[in-house]
Amino acid sequence: MMTENKQHNWWYEQLFMNWKKFEIGYVIVLILLQLVVYSLAPDSFIGMVSGVMGVLALVYGMKGRRISFIFGFVQCIAMTYIAWISHAYGSFAMDIIYVVSQPIGWYMWGNDEATRRFSPAVRRKIFAGALFAWLIGWWILSLLNGQLPYFDSINFVVSIIAQLLYILKYQENWSLWIVVNIANVIYWSLLTVQVMTGATDIGSLGANLSQVALQGALLFNSIYAVKVWSSGEADNEGGTLT
Repeated sequence: MMTENKQHNWWYEQLFMNWKKFEIGYVIVLILLQLVVYSLAPDSFIGMVSGVMGVLALVYGMKGRRISFIFGFVQCIAMTYIAWISHAYGSFAMDIIYVVSQPIGWYMWGNDEATRRFSPAVRRKIFAGALFAWLIGWWILSLLNGQLPYFDSINFVVSIIAQLLYILKYQENWSLWIVVNIANVIYWSLLTVQVMTGATDIGSLGANLSQVALQGALLFNSIYAVKVWSSGEADNEGGTLT
């Protein structure tokens, strides 16, 4: 009975404790945005699921809560399918890595609640390395004839670095996610326009629109997360399940 109560308390703390009114408001707006997009182009239920789960995963991640990896696992499965039908090969490869990283992140966040920060010198080296990795990824994806490889490379190689830093709870992960989210907003917007104008029949309008809305939501969340993690608010959010 005590174990059940402990698990119940953990779920309650993870889902509902310590929310600011502003955070509650913008979570509702971001989820409603996904539902509105689905109502306008209801040809991809999976796209809508990916969008809603993605919002929840990153919002709870912004709060520093372990439960974010549960939502993230569902979102990554859905996003992998969308990337495949859209021929977004960089995104597809990255989403497979995301799927694998969710249980790893679950384990890592269960053992250390504190966030970390690199020294300025190390931070510059990481960002320089991310730039170099993006150029290499661009070249490789161009050889594979992927769509918009210069943007897709950001989603692939830069995301790997950002996800690793996220799992290890380094605050700099959010700066890289901002770059990734901006690139993805542009990337999925261009694919949406191509489908709408008939320039391509790859992918679906609803799936692409859901990703535009999702990436816009994640961009806003990443910017806000920089503030939350820098202030140390994420260090004491939620509980720990053992």
